[in-house]
Amino acid sequence: MQPLAERVRPKSLDNYIGQDHVIGANSALRKAIDQNLLPSIILWGPPGVGKTTLAQIISQTLKRPFYALSAINSGVKDVRDVIEKASHDGGFFKQEKPVLFIDEIHRFSKSQQDSLLNAVEKGIVTLVGATTENPSFEVIPALLSRCQVIVLKHLTKPNLIKLLNNAVEQDEFFKRKNIVFKEYEALLRISGGDGRKLLNALEIVVNCFNGPEIVITDGIVKEYIQQNLALYDKSGEQHYDIISAFIKSIRGSDPNGAVYWLARMIDGGEEPGFIARRLLILASEDIGNANPTALVIANNCFQAVNVIGFPESRIILAQTTTYLACSAKSNSSYMAINMAQQEIKRSGDLPVPLHLRNAPTKLMKELGYGEEYKYAHDFDNHFVAQEFLPTEISGTTFYEPSEFSREKDLKEFLKQRWKDKYGY
Repeated sequence: MQPLAERVRPKSLDNYIGQDHVIGANSALRKAIDQNLLPSIILWGPPGVGKTTLAQIISQTLKRPFYALSAINSGVKDVRDVIEKASHDGGFFKQEKPVLFIDEIHRFSKSQQDSLLNAVEKGIVTLVGATTENPSFEVIPALLSRCQVIVLKHLTKPNLIKLLNNAVEQDEFFKRKNIVFKEYEALLRISGGDGRKLLNALEIVVNCFNGPEIVITDGIVKEYIQQNLALYDKSGEQHYDIISAFIKSIRGSDPNGAVYWLARMIDGGEEPGFIARRLLILASEDIGNANPTALVIANNCFQAVNVIGFPESRIILAQTTTYLACSAKSNSSYMAINMAQQEIKRSGDLPVPLHLRNAPTKLMKELGYGEEYKYAHDFDNHFVAQEFLPTEISGTTFYEPSEFSREKDLKEFLKQRWKDKYGY
Protein backbone atom coordinates (compact mmCIF):
# COMPACT_ATOMS: atom_id res chain seq x y z
CA MET A 1 0.00 0.00 0.00
CA GLN A 2 1.20 3.52 -0.76
CA PRO A 3 2.06 5.81 2.17
CA LEU A 4 -0.81 7.96 3.42
CA ALA A 5 0.78 11.15 2.08
CA GLU A 6 0.66 9.69 -1.44
CA ARG A 7 -2.86 8.32 -1.07
CA VAL A 8 -4.34 11.69 -0.10
CA ARG A 9 -2.20 13.90 -2.32
CA PRO A 10 -4.60 16.53 -3.79
CA LYS A 11 -5.23 16.49 -7.54
CA SER A 12 -6.46 20.05 -8.06
CA LEU A 13 -5.67 23.58 -6.94
CA ASP A 14 -9.06 23.80 -5.21
CA ASN A 15 -8.07 20.92 -2.92
CA TYR A 16 -4.52 22.15 -2.35
CA ILE A 17 -3.97 23.25 1.26
CA GLY A 18 -1.98 26.36 2.13
CA GLN A 19 0.11 28.78 0.03
CA ASP A 20 -2.80 31.12 -0.71
CA HIS A 21 -0.28 33.84 -1.56
CA VAL A 22 0.95 31.61 -4.41
CA ILE A 23 -2.18 29.94 -5.77
CA GLY A 24 -4.92 32.37 -4.65
CA ALA A 25 -7.37 33.68 -7.24
CA ASN A 26 -5.45 36.91 -7.84
CA SER A 27 -1.92 35.50 -7.64
CA ALA A 28 0.43 35.75 -10.62
CA LEU A 29 0.95 31.97 -10.72
CA ARG A 30 -2.79 31.21 -10.67
CA LYS A 31 -3.36 33.66 -13.51
CA ALA A 32 -0.51 32.11 -15.50
CA ILE A 33 -2.00 28.63 -15.02
CA ASP A 34 -5.50 29.81 -15.97
CA GLN A 35 -4.10 31.34 -19.17
CA ASN A 36 -1.87 28.33 -19.89
CA LEU A 37 1.16 30.63 -19.94
CA LEU A 38 3.23 28.91 -17.27
CA PRO A 39 6.88 30.08 -17.14
CA SER A 40 9.71 27.96 -15.83
CA ILE A 41 9.66 28.26 -12.04
CA ILE A 42 11.60 27.25 -8.98
CA LEU A 43 9.56 26.43 -5.89
CA TRP A 44 11.59 27.35 -2.80
CA GLY A 45 10.35 26.38 0.62
CA PRO A 46 10.80 24.11 3.65
CA PRO A 47 10.13 20.37 3.40
CA GLY A 48 6.58 19.07 3.38
CA VAL A 49 4.80 22.25 2.25
CA GLY A 50 3.57 20.88 -1.08
CA LYS A 51 6.23 21.62 -3.70
CA THR A 52 5.94 18.26 -5.47
CA THR A 53 2.15 18.27 -5.16
CA LEU A 54 1.92 21.74 -6.68
CA ALA A 55 4.11 20.71 -9.63
CA GLN A 56 1.93 17.69 -10.33
CA ILE A 57 -1.29 19.70 -10.04
CA ILE A 58 0.04 22.32 -12.45
CA SER A 59 0.86 19.63 -15.02
CA GLN A 60 -2.53 17.92 -14.61
CA THR A 61 -4.42 21.23 -14.77
CA LEU A 62 -2.66 22.21 -18.00
CA LYS A 63 -2.96 18.63 -19.34
CA ARG A 64 0.71 18.57 -20.23
CA PRO A 65 3.10 15.62 -20.27
CA PHE A 66 4.86 15.38 -16.91
CA TYR A 67 8.41 14.16 -16.33
CA ALA A 68 9.98 13.92 -12.89
CA LEU A 69 13.60 13.54 -11.83
CA SER A 70 15.17 13.49 -8.39
CA ALA A 71 18.52 15.26 -8.18
CA ILE A 72 19.66 12.66 -5.64
CA ASN A 73 19.81 9.78 -8.11
CA SER A 74 19.82 11.42 -11.56
CA GLY A 75 22.84 12.31 -13.68
CA VAL A 76 23.43 14.33 -16.84
CA LYS A 77 22.47 11.32 -18.99
CA ASP A 78 19.10 11.06 -17.21
CA VAL A 79 18.44 14.74 -17.83
CA ARG A 80 19.31 14.45 -21.52
CA ASP A 81 17.17 11.33 -21.93
CA VAL A 82 14.13 13.09 -20.44
CA ILE A 83 14.70 16.17 -22.58
CA GLU A 84 14.92 13.97 -25.66
CA LYS A 85 11.58 12.33 -24.78
CA ALA A 86 10.06 15.71 -23.98
CA SER A 87 11.15 17.14 -27.32
CA HIS A 88 9.09 14.43 -29.05
CA ASP A 89 6.06 15.09 -26.81
CA GLY A 90 6.27 18.86 -27.08
CA GLY A 91 8.90 19.91 -29.56
CA PHE A 92 9.89 23.39 -30.56
CA PHE A 93 6.62 24.52 -32.12
CA LYS A 94 3.89 22.71 -30.16
CA GLN A 95 1.74 24.71 -27.75
CA GLU A 96 1.69 22.20 -24.89
CA LYS A 97 5.24 22.14 -23.55
CA PRO A 98 5.98 19.17 -21.28
CA VAL A 99 6.64 19.91 -17.61
CA LEU A 100 9.98 18.70 -16.27
CA PHE A 101 9.91 18.52 -12.49
CA ILE A 102 13.25 18.24 -10.70
CA ASP A 103 13.05 17.58 -6.98
CA GLU A 104 15.89 18.90 -4.82
CA ILE A 105 17.37 20.79 -7.76
CA HIS A 106 19.91 22.34 -5.38
CA ARG A 107 21.69 18.97 -5.36
CA PHE A 108 22.35 19.13 -9.10
CA SER A 109 25.95 19.90 -10.00
CA LYS A 110 26.85 22.77 -12.33
CA SER A 111 27.21 20.37 -15.27
CA GLN A 112 23.78 18.87 -14.56
CA GLN A 113 22.20 22.30 -14.40
CA ASP A 114 24.04 23.33 -17.57
CA SER A 115 22.44 20.37 -19.36
CA LEU A 116 19.01 21.93 -18.69
CA LEU A 117 19.80 25.36 -20.11
CA ASN A 118 19.19 24.76 -23.80
CA ALA A 119 15.86 22.99 -23.26
CA VAL A 120 14.59 25.69 -20.91
CA GLU A 121 15.83 28.57 -23.07
CA LYS A 122 14.29 27.17 -26.26
CA GLY A 123 11.03 26.19 -24.58
CA ILE A 124 11.38 22.45 -25.16
CA VAL A 125 10.28 21.97 -21.55
CA THR A 126 8.79 24.09 -18.80
CA LEU A 127 11.05 23.54 -15.83
CA VAL A 128 9.58 23.27 -12.34
CA GLY A 129 12.37 22.88 -9.80
CA ALA A 130 11.87 22.30 -6.09
CA THR A 131 14.42 23.22 -3.44
CA THR A 132 14.68 23.70 0.30
CA GLU A 133 17.82 25.80 -0.20
CA ASN A 134 18.15 29.42 -1.31
CA PRO A 135 18.28 29.18 -5.13
CA SER A 136 20.50 32.27 -5.27
CA PHE A 137 23.28 30.09 -3.84
CA GLU A 138 22.37 26.73 -5.34
CA VAL A 139 21.15 27.39 -8.90
CA ILE A 140 23.56 28.64 -11.56
CA PRO A 141 22.85 32.25 -12.61
CA ALA A 142 22.14 31.36 -16.26
CA LEU A 143 19.39 28.93 -15.23
CA LEU A 144 18.08 31.10 -12.40
CA SER A 145 17.65 34.06 -14.77
CA ARG A 146 15.31 31.95 -16.92
CA CYS A 147 13.06 30.98 -14.01
CA GLN A 148 10.71 32.73 -11.65
CA VAL A 149 11.36 31.92 -8.00
CA ILE A 150 8.20 31.23 -6.01
CA VAL A 151 8.56 31.12 -2.22
CA LEU A 152 6.39 28.65 -0.33
CA LYS A 153 5.77 29.19 3.39
CA HIS A 154 5.49 26.86 6.37
CA LEU A 155 2.03 25.38 6.75
CA THR A 156 0.00 27.06 9.48
CA LYS A 157 -1.69 25.27 12.37
CA PRO A 158 -5.12 25.44 10.65
CA ASN A 159 -3.51 24.08 7.44
CA LEU A 160 -2.04 21.11 9.32
CA ILE A 161 -5.29 20.33 11.14
CA LYS A 162 -7.12 20.44 7.83
CA LEU A 163 -4.59 17.97 6.40
CA LEU A 164 -5.32 15.56 9.25
CA ASN A 165 -9.08 15.84 8.93
CA ASN A 166 -8.96 15.48 5.15
CA ALA A 167 -6.87 12.32 5.49
CA VAL A 168 -9.42 10.75 7.82
CA GLU A 169 -12.34 11.74 5.60
CA GLN A 170 -10.86 10.98 2.17
CA ASP A 171 -8.52 8.02 2.46
CA GLU A 172 -10.30 4.77 1.59
CA PHE A 173 -8.45 2.78 4.25
CA PHE A 174 -8.97 5.37 7.01
CA LYS A 175 -12.66 5.81 6.16
CA ARG A 176 -13.24 2.22 7.24
CA LYS A 177 -11.98 3.09 10.72
CA ASN A 178 -13.70 5.25 13.32
CA ILE A 179 -10.96 7.82 13.92
CA VAL A 180 -11.58 10.65 16.38
CA PHE A 181 -9.14 13.46 17.14
CA LYS A 182 -9.37 14.40 20.81
CA GLU A 183 -6.08 16.35 20.75
CA TYR A 184 -3.84 17.63 17.94
CA GLU A 185 -0.88 19.27 19.65
CA ALA A 186 1.51 16.29 19.77
CA LEU A 187 1.02 15.51 16.08
CA LEU A 188 1.51 19.16 15.15
CA ARG A 189 4.63 19.47 17.30
CA ILE A 190 6.15 16.30 15.84
CA SER A 191 5.48 17.49 12.30
CA GLY A 192 7.39 20.74 12.70
CA GLY A 193 5.13 22.23 10.02
CA ASP A 194 5.99 19.46 7.54
CA GLY A 195 2.78 18.05 6.02
CA ARG A 196 4.39 14.81 4.86
CA LYS A 197 5.91 14.27 8.31
CA LEU A 198 2.51 14.94 9.88
CA LEU A 199 0.71 12.36 7.76
CA ASN A 200 3.50 9.84 8.30
CA ALA A 201 3.08 10.23 12.07
CA LEU A 202 -0.70 9.90 11.82
CA GLU A 203 -0.41 6.71 9.80
CA ILE A 204 1.95 5.14 12.32
CA VAL A 205 -0.38 5.96 15.21
CA VAL A 206 -3.49 4.66 13.40
CA ASN A 207 -1.73 1.42 12.43
CA CYS A 208 -0.93 0.75 16.09
CA PHE A 209 -4.64 0.45 16.95
CA ASN A 210 -6.63 -2.76 16.59
CA GLY A 211 -9.99 -1.79 18.11
CA PRO A 212 -13.12 -0.50 16.31
CA GLU A 213 -12.59 3.09 17.51
CA ILE A 214 -9.36 5.11 17.37
CA VAL A 215 -9.24 8.08 19.75
CA ILE A 216 -6.09 10.10 19.13
CA THR A 217 -4.69 11.97 22.12
CA ASP A 218 -1.34 13.66 22.73
CA GLY A 219 -0.28 10.92 25.13
CA ILE A 220 -1.01 8.14 22.64
CA VAL A 221 0.83 9.96 19.86
CA LYS A 222 3.96 10.42 21.98
CA GLU A 223 3.88 6.79 23.11
CA TYR A 224 3.44 5.25 19.66
CA ILE A 225 5.87 7.54 17.85
CA GLN A 226 8.55 6.84 20.48
CA GLN A 227 8.01 3.10 20.02
CA ASN A 228 8.28 3.43 16.23
CA LEU A 229 10.97 6.11 15.98
CA ALA A 230 13.08 4.15 13.47
CA LEU A 231 10.07 3.69 11.21
CA TYR A 232 9.10 7.32 11.60
CA ASP A 233 12.54 8.53 10.53
CA LYS A 234 13.07 6.07 7.69
CA SER A 235 12.76 8.81 5.05
CA GLY A 236 15.38 11.04 6.63
CA GLU A 237 13.14 13.51 8.43
CA GLN A 238 15.84 13.75 11.13
CA HIS A 239 17.92 15.82 8.69
CA TYR A 240 16.45 19.11 9.87
CA ASP A 241 16.40 18.09 13.52
CA ILE A 242 20.11 17.28 13.42
CA ILE A 243 21.12 20.52 11.70
CA SER A 244 19.02 22.32 14.33
CA ALA A 245 20.88 20.51 17.14
CA PHE A 246 24.19 21.35 15.45
CA ILE A 247 23.44 25.09 15.20
CA LYS A 248 22.04 25.29 18.73
CA SER A 249 25.12 23.53 20.14
CA ILE A 250 27.41 26.11 18.55
CA ARG A 251 25.17 28.98 19.65
CA GLY A 252 25.27 27.50 23.15
CA SER A 253 29.10 27.43 23.12
CA ASP A 254 29.37 23.64 23.43
CA PRO A 255 32.07 22.37 21.01
CA ASN A 256 31.49 18.78 22.13
CA GLY A 257 27.82 18.73 21.26
CA ALA A 258 28.52 20.64 18.05
CA VAL A 259 31.20 18.26 16.79
CA TYR A 260 29.02 15.26 17.66
CA TRP A 261 26.14 16.54 15.51
CA LEU A 262 28.66 17.43 12.81
CA ALA A 263 29.83 13.81 12.80
CA ARG A 264 26.21 12.62 12.59
CA MET A 265 25.67 14.78 9.50
CA ILE A 266 28.89 13.61 7.87
CA ASP A 267 28.11 9.94 8.53
CA GLY A 268 24.61 10.53 7.16
CA GLY A 269 26.02 11.73 3.84
CA GLU A 270 25.24 15.43 4.22
CA GLU A 271 26.74 17.73 1.59
CA PRO A 272 29.79 19.60 2.98
CA GLY A 273 28.64 22.79 1.25
CA PHE A 274 25.33 22.64 3.12
CA ILE A 275 27.10 22.42 6.49
CA ALA A 276 29.61 25.15 5.60
CA ARG A 277 26.83 27.48 4.49
CA ARG A 278 25.08 27.06 7.83
CA LEU A 279 28.33 27.89 9.63
CA LEU A 280 28.70 31.01 7.50
CA ILE A 281 25.22 32.21 8.43
CA LEU A 282 25.79 31.45 12.12
CA ALA A 283 29.05 33.42 12.14
CA SER A 284 27.04 36.61 11.53
CA GLU A 285 23.74 35.74 13.19
CA ASP A 286 25.08 34.44 16.49
CA ILE A 287 28.63 35.85 16.75
CA GLY A 288 28.74 38.97 14.60
CA ASN A 289 30.86 41.86 15.81
CA ALA A 290 31.65 40.18 19.12
CA ASN A 291 34.30 38.39 17.05
CA PRO A 292 34.43 39.56 13.41
CA THR A 293 37.16 37.00 12.67
CA ALA A 294 34.51 34.27 12.95
CA LEU A 295 32.95 35.38 9.66
CA VAL A 296 36.36 35.34 7.95
CA ILE A 297 37.08 31.81 9.17
CA ALA A 298 33.58 30.59 8.23
CA ASN A 299 33.91 32.08 4.75
CA ASN A 300 37.33 30.47 4.28
CA CYS A 301 35.78 27.18 5.39
CA PHE A 302 32.98 27.58 2.86
CA GLN A 303 35.48 28.24 0.05
CA ALA A 304 37.75 25.37 1.11
CA VAL A 305 35.16 22.61 1.36
CA ASN A 306 33.83 23.48 -2.09
CA VAL A 307 37.33 22.93 -3.46
CA ILE A 308 38.37 19.90 -1.41
CA GLY A 309 35.26 17.83 -0.70
CA PHE A 310 35.03 14.80 1.56
CA PRO A 311 36.67 13.08 3.35
CA GLU A 312 39.28 15.79 4.07
CA SER A 313 36.65 18.53 4.44
CA ARG A 314 35.51 16.96 7.69
CA ILE A 315 38.68 18.32 9.35
CA ILE A 316 38.08 21.87 8.09
CA LEU A 317 34.43 21.70 9.15
CA ALA A 318 35.45 20.41 12.59
CA GLN A 319 38.01 23.21 13.05
CA THR A 320 35.49 25.88 12.08
CA THR A 321 32.75 24.31 14.19
CA THR A 322 34.87 24.19 17.34
CA TYR A 323 36.18 27.73 16.77
CA LEU A 324 32.68 29.16 16.38
CA ALA A 325 31.44 27.23 19.41
CA CYS A 326 34.26 28.64 21.54
CA SER A 327 33.82 32.22 20.26
CA ALA A 328 32.16 35.12 22.07
CA LYS A 329 28.54 35.46 20.97
CA SER A 330 26.30 38.34 19.92
CA ASN A 331 23.12 38.54 17.89
CA SER A 332 23.14 42.36 17.77
CA SER A 333 23.57 42.60 13.98
CA TYR A 334 20.79 40.06 13.45
CA MET A 335 18.48 42.00 15.76
CA ALA A 336 19.45 45.31 14.13
CA ILE A 337 18.41 44.29 10.61
CA ASN A 338 15.19 42.74 11.95
CA MET A 339 14.27 45.96 13.77
CA ALA A 340 15.15 48.11 10.76
CA GLN A 341 12.94 46.01 8.49
CA GLN A 342 10.10 46.18 11.00
CA GLU A 343 10.45 49.96 11.05
CA ILE A 344 10.22 50.08 7.25
CA LYS A 345 7.02 48.04 7.37
CA ARG A 346 5.65 50.44 9.98
CA SER A 347 6.69 53.78 8.50
CA GLY A 348 6.99 52.92 4.82
CA ASP A 349 9.52 54.30 2.33
CA LEU A 350 10.52 57.54 4.01
CA PRO A 351 12.28 60.09 1.80
CA VAL A 352 16.06 60.35 1.87
CA PRO A 353 17.10 63.63 3.58
CA LEU A 354 18.26 66.23 1.04
CA HIS A 355 21.81 66.44 2.36
CA LEU A 356 22.30 62.69 1.83
CA ARG A 357 20.99 62.61 -1.73
CA ASN A 358 23.19 62.15 -4.75
CA ALA A 359 23.49 65.25 -6.99
CA PRO A 360 24.82 64.17 -10.41
CA THR A 361 23.04 66.94 -12.37
CA LYS A 362 22.98 70.74 -12.18
CA LEU A 363 19.22 70.73 -11.55
CA MET A 364 19.62 68.44 -8.57
CA LYS A 365 22.28 70.70 -7.12
CA GLU A 366 19.98 73.70 -7.59
CA LEU A 367 17.28 71.82 -5.72
CA GLY A 368 19.61 71.42 -2.76
CA TYR A 369 20.55 67.77 -3.18
CA GLY A 370 23.66 67.08 -1.08
CA GLU A 371 24.04 70.80 -0.22
CA GLU A 372 24.39 70.50 3.57
CA TYR A 373 26.26 67.22 3.62
CA LYS A 374 29.34 67.29 5.86
CA TYR A 375 32.32 65.23 4.65
CA ALA A 376 33.43 63.35 7.76
CA HIS A 377 37.14 63.28 6.80
CA ASP A 378 37.27 67.08 6.91
CA PHE A 379 36.66 67.06 10.68
CA ASP A 380 38.63 66.01 13.77
CA ASN A 381 38.73 62.27 14.33
CA HIS A 382 37.08 61.89 10.90
CA PHE A 383 33.67 62.45 12.48
CA VAL A 384 31.00 65.14 12.56
CA ALA A 385 27.53 64.82 14.05
CA GLN A 386 24.89 64.94 11.34
CA GLU A 387 21.60 63.20 10.60
CA PHE A 388 21.68 59.93 8.66
CA LEU A 389 18.10 58.79 9.25
CA PRO A 390 14.88 60.23 7.82
CA THR A 391 13.60 63.06 10.02
CA GLU A 392 10.52 61.04 11.05
CA ILE A 393 12.63 58.38 12.80
CA SER A 394 15.60 60.48 13.93
CA GLY A 395 17.34 59.01 16.97
CA THR A 396 15.95 55.49 16.50
CA THR A 397 18.39 52.82 17.70
CA PHE A 398 18.58 49.65 15.62
CA TYR A 399 22.06 48.39 16.44
CA GLU A 400 22.68 47.84 20.15
CA PRO A 401 26.17 46.37 20.71
CA SER A 402 26.46 43.85 23.50
CA GLU A 403 28.71 44.27 26.53
CA PHE A 404 30.98 41.42 25.49
CA SER A 405 34.30 41.14 23.70
CA ARG A 406 34.84 43.40 20.69
CA GLU A 407 31.32 44.79 20.80
CA LYS A 408 32.03 46.42 24.15
CA ASP A 409 34.69 48.52 22.40
CA LEU A 410 32.27 49.33 19.57
CA LYS A 411 29.67 50.50 22.07
CA GLU A 412 32.19 52.81 23.74
CA PHE A 413 33.22 54.19 20.33
CA LEU A 414 29.60 54.96 19.41
CA LYS A 415 28.94 56.53 22.80
CA GLN A 416 31.90 58.89 22.39
CA ARG A 417 30.75 59.88 18.90
CA TRP A 418 27.00 60.20 19.36
CA LYS A 419 26.76 61.12 23.05
CA ASP A 420 23.13 60.61 24.11
CA LYS A 421 21.51 60.57 20.69
CA TYR A 422 21.14 56.79 20.39
CA GLY A 423 21.25 55.91 24.08
CA TYR A 424 24.62 54.17 23.99
